[in-house]
Amino acid sequence: MTNSKPIRRVAIIGTGVIGASWAAQYLAKGLEVVATDIAPDAEAALRKFVKSAWPALERLGLSPGASLANLKFTADLAEAVVGVDLVQENGPERLDFKQKLYKQLDELLPPDVIIASSSSGIKMSDIQSGAALHPERCVIGHPFNPPHLIPLVEVVGGTKTSEQTIQCAIAFYKSIGKKAVRLNKEMPGHVANRLQGALAREVYYLIAEDVLSAADVDDALSWGPGLRWGIMGNMMLNHLGGGPGGIEHFLHQFAGPMTTSWKSLGSPVLTTELQKKLVDSVHAEVGSRTIDELEAERDEILLGLIELRTKGSHAAAPRNPQHALADSGR
Repeated sequence: MTNSKPIRRVAIIGTGVIGASWAAQYLAKGLEVVATDIAPDAEAALRKFVKSAWPALERLGLSPGASLANLKFTADLAEAVVGVDLVQENGPERLDFKQKLYKQLDELLPPDVIIASSSSGIKMSDIQSGAALHPERCVIGHPFNPPHLIPLVEVVGGTKTSEQTIQCAIAFYKSIGKKAVRLNKEMPGHVANRLQGALAREVYYLIAEDVLSAADVDDALSWGPGLRWGIMGNMMLNHLGGGPGGIEHFLHQFAGPMTTSWKSLGSPVLTTELQKKLVDSVHAEVGSRTIDELEAERDEILLGLIELRTKGSHAAAPRNPQHALADSGR
């Protein structure tokens, strides 16, 4: 890849939950979107999702030229990628499928078109082996669900991905308001899902051991550390947790107790019995609420948090260190 041309037209391959959300995001940023999917009724489902997501995107702020009319759909892959500047691939999490797809895309597209995968776990080094002509333009651009609301995108290349492709992908995602995080090396599950996985393992263990219910563990997370994580990440909170002494004091004070507590963390086995226990506990928490109602609640609060963080980032100023949080930050 030798050209860093502006990205104006994006192809969305696969219009399931992630692909449809990506389509809404790109349309809101004033881009042209051509979507393709061979699933029955894919176009109708896509347009329904984008229309339902549009009020939230309007609330966050549409870019000049943003319009639902900029969405095109075709079931033909070759037609979908004509004249595009970037491909956002959202196919099934199957390596054989992706390798075959990337071979097709590699042969259809000019060499300066980035092919970004939303894959949540498969390494780009494995995926790009299907793109024999120009593997250097293939990169992971993994979003967090739902992409049209959650800013995070994890960007990581494979062994054959060029540095220019990585830089262009990061610049593009940042240009549409995403928080692009670069991974310097490939890891199974990337980073954010690994962090979620580590937390989920302990959550399942605590429920398995009858320490507390799903409702109570969710409250413990969302009304405790989760509130802080919606503002700052672990390392910055550790820095504040050290008080005026910052991260240096935090590690000096808590390294011992923290590493001791790690030894008691659980490694549950998701047996049939434990899965039933988790399911029953979750349904007790859910009660009569539907998935649609829960999603609406999630998205409304997410919008408020995003608006608050956006406003706060513009007004942020250095704080008096004496006002720092004096707890452990854990």
